[in-house]
Amino acid sequence: MAYPSVLDPELRWTLDPCVKHLNHGSFGAVPVAVQEEQNRLRAIAEWNPVRWFASMPPRVAAAREELADLVRVDRGHLALVQNASAGASVVYQSLMTAGAVDVLLTDHGYGAVTMGAQRLVARTGGTATEVAIPLDAPADDVFALITAAMDEHRPRLLVIDQITSATAREFPVDEICRAARERGVLTLVDGAHAPGVLADPVCREADYWVGNLHKFVCAPRGAALLVTRGDGQELFPLIDSWGAQLPFPQRFDHTGTMDLTPWLVAPFAWRHLDSTVGWSEIRRRSRETLDEGIRIVSAALEGLVDESVPDVGQPVGPLRLLALPGTLGSTHDEADALRVPFGDATGIAMAFTEFGGKGYLRLSAHLYNGLDDYQYLAAVGIPLLHRWSQESARGSHTA
Repeated sequence: MAYPSVLDPELRWTLDPCVKHLNHGSFGAVPVAVQEEQNRLRAIAEWNPVRWFASMPPRVAAAREELADLVRVDRGHLALVQNASAGASVVYQSLMTAGAVDVLLTDHGYGAVTMGAQRLVARTGGTATEVAIPLDAPADDVFALITAAMDEHRPRLLVIDQITSATAREFPVDEICRAARERGVLTLVDGAHAPGVLADPVCREADYWVGNLHKFVCAPRGAALLVTRGDGQELFPLIDSWGAQLPFPQRFDHTGTMDLTPWLVAPFAWRHLDSTVGWSEIRRRSRETLDEGIRIVSAALEGLVDESVPDVGQPVGPLRLLALPGTLGSTHDEADALRVPFGDATGIAMAFTEFGGKGYLRLSAHLYNGLDDYQYLAAVGIPLLHRWSQESARGSHTA
């Protein structure tokens, strides 16, 4: 079913109308009402900065508690952080004095989170083991591969994605975390894409879960959640401030001289989208729009790739993969290097990823997307990518 780009008069955006925004999954877009609420708070801060920062911890605590209620977790088990990677770094920091830490990862992991785990391993004298998960592995196979690796390597920590960034698929994290706990393995679930995408985003079986609010929840950039299954007393902010001696999560409410309006506005953003459209309706519209968009773009790829829509085992609503022609984006750096020149040449904001030596487009959808966006990608973007693929094969492509 086709939906127009402007769905509700009360839900407006300031996105450049000359750009097709097909990469909500990376940074998200902030509705006008949410921007206005953030600007209102920033004006209060500038009116009297001393009073503003003196009142910051109780403001953060109120936002934190409201967000805990919205995601249905105990208020004492949730802290606010700047992004999912920062939350993962908090967890890694807590293990730096735990002796040699062996970590189990997968080859679908987000680069920054994986690099943080590798730094933990290097600093503690542990080992990092990466489990290869086939792109098309169903949930049962993923579970079997991870549990077999835990039995073989006996790691201290398992780091696993809830929704993968590079491959746009889900993993059965609840089942995996339960199996890890039976084996005495700590779990960190990277749920960066889960809020707004999943009806119940927090993996409560994980020892630690992190998730971004500045993606599909449409909060300002720099708002994320860290949820702990235990009491969290081993966790400390990455920057010490005057709340350092307080218990978890209160000590995370004290961050010093930083702009924390993204945290304060995040509950407003959540409620704004819920009241104007409703989260179940947002998920349905985004999924149906992208279903049709994928059909449009995959038709343009016919004859250019062997399999335009790869089987990802557990696909997820507003995130999908499409194959790139030829050898385009066959390494992470090559895929990432396509984003800016492609956007400049076409006016399309889109993510390029790589997995297993193959390049992919990763498409996203939100309320502001209409089928015209995907029709434009099919008509303008795919032919350009095909031309670049041919030039690359001849050694003449320099984008």
